[in-house]
Amino acid sequence: MKMVNDSHLEVKKYFSGTFGTHPYEVGWADEAIFFVMVEKIEGNPMLTAQVQLSQDGVHWADDGSTPSVFTGEGLHIVKVQPNFGNYIRLYVNIEGGKMFLNLHLVCRLLLEKK
Repeated sequence: MKMVNDSHLEVKKYFSGTFGTHPYEVGWADEAIFFVMVEKIEGNPMLTAQVQLSQDGVHWADDGSTPSVFTGEGLHIVKVQPNFGNYIRLYVNIEGGKMFLNLHLVCRLLLEKK
């Protein structure tokens, strides 16, 4: 059996430059994945995304994975490595234009059948 939670972190607005998503407490989850929907673009933007972890939701460190890089409209995913700790966020840099984004974090808890 699985328990899944889909959380909206940043919803339907234009982004450019560097920002971090709202932090989310995920210590309860076994798996996590970010979904980045690029609905519109202005210019020729390139998005670079890095998963960051925190023990307290205030101080952040990169998770050690290779940053995800993508351009263009559509749905993109950023996979989160296992053993991600208590708080998670996506640290993003957009260069060369603006992107109209809808960012979600989906977390899953795996439950054993009884």
